[in-house]
Amino acid sequence: MSAFGFDFVSLGSAALKLAIVLALYAVVIGPLGDRWKRPDWIMSARNALYVVTGLLLLASLALVYAFLTKDYSVFYVYQNMRNSQSLLYTWTAFWGGNAGSLLFWATSSGILATIAVTVNWRSQYRLMPYVISVLMTITLFFVLLLVFVADPFQRLDFTPPDGLGLNPLLRDPGMAIHPPLLLGGYMSMSIPYAFAMAALLTGRLDAGWIRATRRWTLTAWGVLSLGLLFGSWWAYRVLGWGGYWGWDPVENVALIPWLSASAYVHSVIVTEKRDMFKVWTMVLVILAFALSIFGTFIVRSGVITSVHSFAQSNIGPWFFSFLGMILILSFIALVYRLPKLESKRELDSLVSRESSFLFNNVLFLGIIFTTIVGVLFPMISELFQGIQITVGPPYYNQVNGPVLLMLMALMGIGPLLPWRSVTTKQLFMRFRWPVLVFVATVATLIAILGAGWPAVAFAVCAFTLTTLIQEFVQGIGARRTATGESWAVAAVRLVGRARRRYGGYFVHVGVILIAFGVIGSSFFNLEQGLTLTVGESKDVGRYTLTYTGLNFEVQPYREVVSADLFIMRNGKPWTELTPGKRFLEGFADQPVSNIGIRYGIVEDLYIVLTGWEEQSATFFVFVNPLVSWIWIGGFVLVLGGLIAWWPERAPKVAMAQAPRGVALRPQEVTSGL
Repeated sequence: MSAFGFDFVSLGSAALKLAIVLALYAVVIGPLGDRWKRPDWIMSARNALYVVTGLLLLASLALVYAFLTKDYSVFYVYQNMRNSQSLLYTWTAFWGGNAGSLLFWATSSGILATIAVTVNWRSQYRLMPYVISVLMTITLFFVLLLVFVADPFQRLDFTPPDGLGLNPLLRDPGMAIHPPLLLGGYMSMSIPYAFAMAALLTGRLDAGWIRATRRWTLTAWGVLSLGLLFGSWWAYRVLGWGGYWGWDPVENVALIPWLSASAYVHSVIVTEKRDMFKVWTMVLVILAFALSIFGTFIVRSGVITSVHSFAQSNIGPWFFSFLGMILILSFIALVYRLPKLESKRELDSLVSRESSFLFNNVLFLGIIFTTIVGVLFPMISELFQGIQITVGPPYYNQVNGPVLLMLMALMGIGPLLPWRSVTTKQLFMRFRWPVLVFVATVATLIAILGAGWPAVAFAVCAFTLTTLIQEFVQGIGARRTATGESWAVAAVRLVGRARRRYGGYFVHVGVILIAFGVIGSSFFNLEQGLTLTVGESKDVGRYTLTYTGLNFEVQPYREVVSADLFIMRNGKPWTELTPGKRFLEGFADQPVSNIGIRYGIVEDLYIVLTGWEEQSATFFVFVNPLVSWIWIGGFVLVLGGLIAWWPERAPKVAMAQAPRGVALRPQEVTSGL
């Protein structure tokens, strides 16, 4: 009962039950309205979707109110809230358990569905009955789970004075952002999936549904990218093992929908421009959404152990069944429409841009397959041998590493290839500078570093970066020749007139920078454990660490232990770091590391306090080269995605002023190419 004398918890529970009825109604009535030519029924399905979204918002607000008022009579609030938690982590607690994350997913799905249906109601009216039906089927699944399996409004028989509290590892700004972003990406993929299914069910298989969902696809991809980036940043700052990506099962199942979405984003380009790869496009959009459900199944079911799993329950079989239903029904519809999806065009040459996109899809699927095998291997081994055998980073590095390197090279090769076919002379003219840079980089790095694979990997990055720079320079040069603009103005307007193309190039630059950081930190990192007494110094690489003492501090609702370190670099005073541990109230057996990190463009110094005694302390020290480039590259990648997402300006048909009597075609004014 609230302070206003109204039971918001019961209201939220009732809203979920009513949402089931209306969602089921929308699933059925829309397709029936299309089949029996009843526009009023289709309109009724849309209205039902709107009401379901409102009911889910009401349920979410009821749960938020329970958290804000610390209503510990609600079992979910009792599990995830504590009197000492800040307002920020009240938000984190909302989705921190199974019931809250399911409610977050259902509500956000309703909101996204409402936006997608409203925006496309007129332009894609023929698809709307089936789009609504698919979206409401997805929402219905989650609401059924909320009512019958994981009830967020379940009551206790009494009201405890305090709750158990949120897992200490979740009480971090990175984890207040990372999971909602991943869930947001998963939910956004449901929109292009729903339109694809509507296209299959109606037989309207032109590019209309692709154009209608292009920004939804980029939104899903961009939000997933941010989620992965924040997850890596959180792992680097909090977990204390010196890395940012450990090929953990939960990391992997977050990665594979992103890989599928990335392949889909590339495949639709060929479908739109050349009316090819229609089957590829359909398969990839189905996989992107299905793998989102697969990831949720792995994270929430508890079938695989992970340092990232914080909410396990018995909902695994439900998700597994839903995943099976999605795959079976989707591929039945796909097979039924295969004759209409058959491309009337064939590849003119294996050396063409279309072929590069095809190889791109194959490589993405290869990484997805090997990663899924690695994730499921403990279950497979337990099934056949009775024991769970986990595959670790060596498996993924050896299997996926070369494929990722080939993808990097393909990012440089693709933009240099024209559509359909290419002549030998064109190949030479387009590839001469990137190949020269590749050879020079390999030779130089082998001479300096004496290491083969790192030199090749860095050289592939240099090759692809040179390709992209060449594309930018040529485009800007052509535009300057046509318009007489300055380099800066020509660059801005070139990107503005072809945002999808050059936004993609920015994304590729971001990927190169991330790869640069991954290669450097993987091949050239330094790790060393050491124990120091007060006043003692030891060298780690070019750093000298001096331990000056231990601090014990009692703070509100926590105790903190920290060690003072004075650090010299190359024999000169450089900085001070205070790595430590914090013990939160109620979680004395789950200390969280306060890691001492000094970030740098060249390398990070990363120190973890692992133990202490009265006169000594033990540390693990990492020197991680080039890690900062991962975060810089992530920013560039997301910026490129935003540029590609942003609506392009309408092309100017009027002739631009051309120097030296050059006459321009409108497309030259637009793209500079």
